[in-house]
Amino acid sequence: MADIFERLMKNYGPLGQHRERAHGYFAFPKLEGDISSRMKFRGKEVIVWSLNNYLGLANHPEIRKADADASAEFGLAYPMGARMMSGNSNHHEQLESELAEFVGKEDAALLNYGYQGMVSIIDVLCSRHDVIVYDAESHACIIDGLRLHPGHRYVFKHNDMEDFDKQMQRASALVQKQGTGGILVITEGVFGMAGDQGKLKEIVELKDKYEFRLLVDDAHGFGTLGETGAGAGEAQGIQDGIDLYFSTFAKSMASIGAFVAGDKAIIDYIRYNIRSQIFAKSLPMPIVIGNLKRLEMLRTMPELRQKLWENALKLQAGLKELGFDIGNTDTMVTPVYMKGGVEEATSMTMDLRENYSVFASVVVYPVIPKGHIIFRLIPTATHTDEDIQATLTAFAETKKKLDQGAYKSEAIPDMAEQR
Repeated sequence: MADIFERLMKNYGPLGQHRERAHGYFAFPKLEGDISSRMKFRGKEVIVWSLNNYLGLANHPEIRKADADASAEFGLAYPMGARMMSGNSNHHEQLESELAEFVGKEDAALLNYGYQGMVSIIDVLCSRHDVIVYDAESHACIIDGLRLHPGHRYVFKHNDMEDFDKQMQRASALVQKQGTGGILVITEGVFGMAGDQGKLKEIVELKDKYEFRLLVDDAHGFGTLGETGAGAGEAQGIQDGIDLYFSTFAKSMASIGAFVAGDKAIIDYIRYNIRSQIFAKSLPMPIVIGNLKRLEMLRTMPELRQKLWENALKLQAGLKELGFDIGNTDTMVTPVYMKGGVEEATSMTMDLRENYSVFASVVVYPVIPKGHIIFRLIPTATHTDEDIQATLTAFAETKKKLDQGAYKSEAIPDMAEQR
């Protein structure tokens, strides 16, 4: 008989195998100080492009006061217990009502976490007879929810409507053959790595051809897209065609928690059957009251969203002018695509952080194919023109070094020894 731990210690996984050299620098870095466009990394001020603090609410004075006042009044324990048993409150219900109204739905249900929430929603909606059709670049929370699904699932190429139609044909044929079950389509409002919006309008238009329900994860679109900030569905003019609208509070709201919104009947079903909420403690009152304040600011301070977009467009225009490939992004998420290996990516990242004071997240193999590098820049309303210009200069100079092969010969130090 094999020892489970012994087996695991022999293979730490594609990311874990680098843990001793990467920990504290490339993995699990520590950003310190007030959350803003500039923070401390290893004792040095850096321009930060890795936080989803889109509207700058994380450290906004009004938010800090609302959080502090609610904590002083209620503490972190209240209400105690799961919402169904003893953890409900007028504030929880008020937040659900205001969220539903904001995104144009009849009702909404609070969820403790975004990742857990999406996994749980898939579980509560689908039986083994149901078929799920989903975008190939769906977030990990969707993929993990699919892993738990006992029925069939079909994946369509990212934002490829021809392939979507093909997979819908397969799904429809299977449901007809079974004589039972239905089809759930899952996609995203904004794909967080590439920054492109999901083809929501085109998918909704196919409801005349196929019978299905649509679940949209709009974690990055909520609060940032649309005339009022109601998300990708509003931006594309098809919010009514989204059957279940899901988002987390971790992006534009800079908080904890999530919600799912839709027709009252299906939200009631979810509320009374979603196991991860029925058997989990309710969101603490300071979180709920703080989220009410954040939602109020989303509604009443469009200048925050305007500043976010002003910064995003400046950054993206600057990168394009310098000849960088930023893909097909049509949102604030700004990927920068380059060619190179892991060693080059590592050296370039260190150069950016140590010599240019620019902190940006880098993605390499095995997350993406070998020979490719992606830096993902996340503009926020707190970034300044100075931040943007300094970053453009840094990327221009380090890209020149990358193209000249300067990073190939540089040894990668053991960052764990330098902590």
